[in-house]
Amino acid sequence: SSFDVAVVGAGIVGLATARELIQRHPSLALAVLEKEQEPAHHQSGHNSGVIHSGIYYTPGSLKAKLCVQGAALCYKYCDQKGIPYKQCGKLIVAVEQDEIPRLKALYERGLQNNVPGLKLIGAKEIQEKEPFCRGLMALDSPYTGIVDYKQVAQSYARDFQEAGGTILTGFEVTGMEMAKESSPESEDGLKYPVIVRNKK
Repeated sequence: SSFDVAVVGAGIVGLATARELIQRHPSLALAVLEKEQEPAHHQSGHNSGVIHSGIYYTPGSLKAKLCVQGAALCYKYCDQKGIPYKQCGKLIVAVEQDEIPRLKALYERGLQNNVPGLKLIGAKEIQEKEPFCRGLMALDSPYTGIVDYKQVAQSYARDFQEAGGTILTGFEVTGMEMAKESSPESEDGLKYPVIVRNKK
């Protein structure tokens, strides 16, 4: 088969990339190539599942900006698609006195990153939120959540296919080479001079 664009790997990053590409360039023929028999078979289906709120990254950095925006978009997408998640929150706990200044610095960093709902709480509030936890002070991040990212990735795959994209499973890419001549430009002005080989 011939495609304008092929994304190698049907993990969550590959599927999100393919989904975005087909939404922006619906006239292109797009494919996702995956060596396993299903999408999200490896890391995308075996991670901690945390929806990070964006506390840790350097204020003003692209990572900080994208983490905060990404969390909001993740919750919105899950709501739209009926994907279950739990916005359970997270406590970052200081158990020694010398950890309190670092906790406060983390709090300030989170505020600069516009992380919603952050607050510092004392020992009594810690126990009220988590009876088995002991600490002097904690940073409460109620916006942190958990989700099954395999379900999110599978939903991306459905979106991609419903928009006309093709997912080829059991297709292990073993090599790529430049074609001798570039194919004519597509309607979107893109060229596709690469040949992808698999073991079949």
